[in-house]
Amino acid sequence: MLISALVTFLVVLLILYLINLLPLDGRAKQICRVVVIVLGVISLLRYIAVI
Repeated sequence: MLISALVTFLVVLLILYLINLLPLDGRAKQICRVVVIVLGVISLLRYIAVI
């Protein structure tokens, strides 16, 4: 359980880093970041059996 949560956290960080490298305008990057963070939080909550 802990390893799965850690892997999910690292994948979210990697995706956020890659989003920063994309040649998008600020608004699109912000929307992508919010979507990735929300999906990451939902999957982390699922791993710790809150949802």
